[in-house]
Amino acid sequence: MSVPAAFLGVVLIWSTTPLAIQWSSAGWGYLFGISGRMLLGAAVCAVLLQIFKPGLPWHREARNTYFVAGIAIYGAMLSVYWGAQFIPSGLIAVLFGLNPLLTGVMAALLLGEKSFTPGKVLGMGLAFGGLASIFADDLLRDNHAWHGVLAVLFSVILHSMSSVWLKRIGGGLPGLTVTSGGLFVVAPLFVLTWWIFDGELPTTVSAQAGWSLLYLGVFGSALGFTLYFYLIRKMQANRVSLITLLTPVLALLLGNMLNGEQVSLEVLLGSGLILSGLLLHLWGDRWVARLLPGRLSL
Repeated sequence: MSVPAAFLGVVLIWSTTPLAIQWSSAGWGYLFGISGRMLLGAAVCAVLLQIFKPGLPWHREARNTYFVAGIAIYGAMLSVYWGAQFIPSGLIAVLFGLNPLLTGVMAALLLGEKSFTPGKVLGMGLAFGGLASIFADDLLRDNHAWHGVLAVLFSVILHSMSSVWLKRIGGGLPGLTVTSGGLFVVAPLFVLTWWIFDGELPTTVSAQAGWSLLYLGVFGSALGFTLYFYLIRKMQANRVSLITLLTPVLALLLGNMLNGEQVSLEVLLGSGLILSGLLLHLWGDRWVARLLPGRLSL
């Protein structure tokens, strides 16, 4: 598969996922929605394993990879679904824009990648300034909105940690193999969580919720994770996370057009700062090198 095509596919899927998460939970609760998504995703992966036959090895390195992928999916997705009850879908994508910055720090610590250069540090400062602007939004005067933001931030941290750790232990496993193993590990955990904390089967299903669940199960889980883990294997961890440079803008537009989500001045300012910080994180070192040649490293 072409790496640029996989990159574009993940951008499109991740841009639409926050809105689909909110729609898929309407009418039957987020635990049923996420459990149905993961079960459907695991079923699709089982079919794809039979078609493409990448194999599902069970040696120690493979088991560790499935465990890391599964635990990250469980913690990150559970946090996002819970938090999505309280904040707009566009804000979820904006907060995930912090992923490259956290991934860069963790990649430096665990993989030895060069992440603490002047441009990257300036980008981090600007992006966290954007996060402070979002915290200043009137929306967060509502305690439930605070809960939603913190839940999504926790999800971002888990996502960043898992991407770097998988890069370290992945052992060259195909993306479909990693996705399948992770979903096979995590799908029963989600069903158990739903059964313990909810256990109620829905009596009615809206067309919007049903189609959103189908989309998330096939594209958001099976295809999206497969493409993502494929990119993890083919690209540097901090470059893979650059997908979140594009998804916030698209998600904000989709949330406004399709879900009537209003974006406040504070959130717009914060989003702009986060995206500007990501740009500095990407290309700031080149600009610093031109202005201050020979003084790039910290």
